[in-house]
Amino acid sequence: MNIARNARTAVAGLPLAGLAVVETVAFSVLVTAMALLGAGIGLFLIPAAALFTRGTVDVTRRLAAARLDGGIPAPYLPEPPRVGGLKGWWNRTQWILTDPATWRDLAWTLVNPVVGIALVLLPLALIAFGVFGLLMPLLWEDITSNGGNNWYWFIKVTDSQSALFALALGVPTLLAGLASAPALLRAHAQLARTLLAPTETSAKVLHLTRTRSEVVSSSAAELRRIERDLHDGAQARLVALGMNLGVAEQLLAKDPDAVRAILADTRKASASALNELRDLIRGIHPPVLADRGLADAVRALALDSPLDVTVTADLPGRAEAPVESALYFALSEALTNAAKHAAPTHVDIDLWYADGRVRAQVSDDGHGGADPSRGTGLRGIERRLAAFDGLLAVTSPVGGPTTLTLEIPCALS
Repeated sequence: MNIARNARTAVAGLPLAGLAVVETVAFSVLVTAMALLGAGIGLFLIPAAALFTRGTVDVTRRLAAARLDGGIPAPYLPEPPRVGGLKGWWNRTQWILTDPATWRDLAWTLVNPVVGIALVLLPLALIAFGVFGLLMPLLWEDITSNGGNNWYWFIKVTDSQSALFALALGVPTLLAGLASAPALLRAHAQLARTLLAPTETSAKVLHLTRTRSEVVSSSAAELRRIERDLHDGAQARLVALGMNLGVAEQLLAKDPDAVRAILADTRKASASALNELRDLIRGIHPPVLADRGLADAVRALALDSPLDVTVTADLPGRAEAPVESALYFALSEALTNAAKHAAPTHVDIDLWYADGRVRAQVSDDGHGGADPSRGTGLRGIERRLAAFDGLLAVTSPVGGPTTLTLEIPCALS
């Protein structure tokens, strides 16, 4: 047992106990505001009271999350768009009162001041009582002479011998307080997770809201890219084609040789414009993906890659077009990231279908160190998959190898 670390853990219960007192005030304020809703005043008080309660409870989430793997995410449903006047106040109040997290916060602020304080202060109480037992041989005479409580557990201290018995009991009491501190504070954190973590429904709503926002942002960015490519590429070439044809029309009678040269240039420009349009269409939805399915499209992607790529596919059917498109571009992004950052000599791509999910695994022998939190490439893959409730798992220790596992739930035709 690490005595110093356990002692620090026990002392960490003090701010949690103080916070429980503040939560009692928050409970009273919010309940009072709700009680005044019938009088109309609560309409204006509930949003402020809920903000105070949520801010207080969020501090508890952060402190408790330090003792739990995965932390405790905020469970609150998204706030509705703000509007002015009484309608805006009513919308906010309705949003707060219909959010299950509000009632779970109230339950926590009611339970924590009783159960929570007992859990976080019990180790400190045992430690303090153990120290008191150790000091009993020095203090018992003053305590007895001043009429104080001279009982220590079941021992009445009246002389030096009984004081030594109290000292002997103080040692296990002190050790019990130190030993129980991590477990009791972890139990407090688990209680906080039980009451303050998102419910299954709110987690789904939050996930759908976040993914919808990301999909909308990605779609808007994709539309801007297509517009920019059309404006700067094919549109410019088509304008130039029109100008060349106008010049050729004017020179047709005067200089046939110049017209012939202009038409030759125009033919080359039209071929370039056609290639650019084909590239643009391929970037939106590759023809090979539409015609031959995901497996062959990924094989074609591997052939175009500068890396040495091996593709293994076992797909007994085809997924819906949006799912295939999402996986195709996610794998394309994965290959691009590998080529840009990992410097691998070989990449393996495996595609298969199992348990109602299309899965893909991209493994390379590069130098590793891939982290979704540090780059936009992996975050882009996550956003593509999240739109279909898909997942991305990354295993990439420094020095390699790197393995990306992608999956999307779907049915195959």
